[in-house]
Amino acid sequence: MVKIITPKEAAEKINDYDTVAVTSVNLGSFPEELVAAIKERFLESQKPEQLMLLASTGMGDSTPGRGMDHFAQDGLVKRVITAFCAQSPMISDWMAKGKVEGYLLPQGEILQLYRAAANHYPGVFSKIGLHTFVDPRLQGGKVNSNTTEDLVGLMEIEGEEYLHYKPIPVSVGLIRGTYADTNGNIVVTQESNIMELFSVSAAAHNSGGIVMAQVKKVVEAGSLDPKSIIVPGALVDYIIVNENPEYHKQTSSTQYDPGISGEFKTVQDHQKNMPLTVRKIIARRAAQLLDPGSTVNLGVGMADGVAHIVYEEGCSDEITLTIDTGIFGGKSALGPDFGTAYNPEAIISHENMFDYYNGGGLDTAFLGLAQVDKQGNVNVSKFGPKVTGPGGFINITQTTPKLVFMGTIVVGAEYAIEDNRLKILKEGRSNKFVDQVEQITFSGKYGSTSGQEIYFVTERGVFDIDAGKLRLIEIAPGLEVVKDIQQHIAFELVVSPQLKEMDSALFQERWGKLKEILEAKRTLKLQ
Repeated sequence: MVKIITPKEAAEKINDYDTVAVTSVNLGSFPEELVAAIKERFLESQKPEQLMLLASTGMGDSTPGRGMDHFAQDGLVKRVITAFCAQSPMISDWMAKGKVEGYLLPQGEILQLYRAAANHYPGVFSKIGLHTFVDPRLQGGKVNSNTTEDLVGLMEIEGEEYLHYKPIPVSVGLIRGTYADTNGNIVVTQESNIMELFSVSAAAHNSGGIVMAQVKKVVEAGSLDPKSIIVPGALVDYIIVNENPEYHKQTSSTQYDPGISGEFKTVQDHQKNMPLTVRKIIARRAAQLLDPGSTVNLGVGMADGVAHIVYEEGCSDEITLTIDTGIFGGKSALGPDFGTAYNPEAIISHENMFDYYNGGGLDTAFLGLAQVDKQGNVNVSKFGPKVTGPGGFINITQTTPKLVFMGTIVVGAEYAIEDNRLKILKEGRSNKFVDQVEQITFSGKYGSTSGQEIYFVTERGVFDIDAGKLRLIEIAPGLEVVKDIQQHIAFELVVSPQLKEMDSALFQERWGKLKEILEAKRTLKLQ
């Protein structure tokens, strides 16, 4: 029978050296009251110690001390395994400096490891991660020199290479729901996402561990719709009722909005048009690569501008937008709330979304680019002392037929957009297009040989990969190849003999061409 206990009592249930799996999407779905109690117990008693922390996504809102940063106490955590840590600046810094052992693994494969633990499988065998920094021939996902154990191996099955993600039994599963009944059944009625609540719970339960769930309220057994129950009470050991609303926010910046949880379709004011900046130019040019009827993924940052363009152009019904945390449709939330959406059409579990992604369910992915090299390799996971992690980037880029990387060529430049042309007012720092990326999060060579269609859309031009090298295929009107592009790239630029000028209409206040482009593609497809 499930027990209702206080956060302090819950913290007492965790032992030294436990492997603790935690659900989250930033601060959403994150049992922060539970995690804060673990920190408080440690500060008082130095117990528990040497925990291994396992998380598929980022925890926090980039405020030091929130989210995963509750664990940033000397001696509390020995090892962190995650896909993304950018929202937890203290833990990110600890991983970079070697204060904890650190592993960055693909988001989807961490989710599969939960399933493997629940099934007592010998880990996960997958092609996801080959030829990236996760590959043991490169870094094996290790973040620092103090991290020595191999968690990823390389093997051959029927003549093909696979990575072996070694099994990780789970001692404690920390999850969050909205309501629990007195039998321990959990629903997520007011949460932004479903996430991997069931997989984490099954992994801990079947590994002989415990499951603790933070909820807003406990209701009588039999009051919950059986089909709405995400985690059955048979898997749950302890229930903790939230006392501090700050520790049970729906998203990082929202206490509760029924439009985010999908309970009601709400009227939103989040549909304002983007101002005409280079960010909008990039988003418009990227949107030209959309196909009618396609299902797409939008990454964080620059890539989310595509959703704005689709809305502005009245083409929302032409494509299906998805977010890797399990969301179909709706309007993607931005900034610290990325991973959630307003008025989603469907919300499925986190792990099921990656089943869909890993199997090639997407048609196109729009993603950021932080660092690109001459071979078309992309780094979004580590920059000098800054550790962020790949999130779902590796899963998405290795399984999607068309990839569109988006970003500026330089950082901090100032521009004017006049007379349908781009004018550079002040140059910025040239540190994105480098001779060799610091870490390979996407392999240009592997993607090209796999038959993927790959584009790099910037404010100054558009690139593809040809014969293993990055190639300029379009230039912005008003710019020169050598002065405005080559001088800001650390390698000799290959220029297409058929170099074109980007459509000047992209640089005007109102564009209005996306419907026409999609209709032309639809007609061509029918011929």
